[in-house]
Amino acid sequence: MKRRELLQLPLAALPAASVALVPAAAQAQGGFVEGTHFVRLGSPAQVSLPPGKKIEVVEFFWYGCPHCNSFEPLLEDWLKRLPADVAFRQVHVGFTPMHQLHQRLFFALEELGQLGALHRRVFAAMHIQNKRLLSESEIVDWAAAQGLDAAKFRAAYTGFNVDAKARQARRITDAYKIDAVPALGVNGRFFTQGGLAGGLARMTQVADFLIQRSRTQA
Repeated sequence: MKRRELLQLPLAALPAASVALVPAAAQAQGGFVEGTHFVRLGSPAQVSLPPGKKIEVVEFFWYGCPHCNSFEPLLEDWLKRLPADVAFRQVHVGFTPMHQLHQRLFFALEELGQLGALHRRVFAAMHIQNKRLLSESEIVDWAAAQGLDAAKFRAAYTGFNVDAKARQARRITDAYKIDAVPALGVNGRFFTQGGLAGGLARMTQVADFLIQRSRTQA
């Protein structure tokens, strides 16, 4: 089963082969197994590091994904402990026109400086309040209900900067060969996701392992 087909499955329904447990030897060493718990890219993806940072971690997600919604608090807790040499960024995937609607929402909020305030509210709207946000008009109405100026939000949502960020997001998603979310890419060389790591909580453990590996290996 392709990983994109896992998007709508609860974790309990994942095939046993997709939720592999750590072999005893690897677990004893505190390590994970390449090809089982994470994938090494054949061609490295481009990284974008701010000054003073050495390793990049990218989360790939979709607002409409229930697993991404469940992963968000785990991710927030992990980010509090992120080492100083690691730069983190989020990339909203754009697999289909539906994903791209929500991708533009993410980048419009970022463009307006409202991502910090409203990022979790988008998840809540979709997964708690059952708002599908399946059209531009629904998304603009939702943004206005959060106190944003509807005209300014629409201008950002349909604007050049969001276009450019969406194109860049699709390039990095393709470079990492991501076809299921949530996923974590590390330093342009590796990625993991729930089906590989053995569950959402283990994704950050695998990422920690890959961060350390990136420090010690070329």
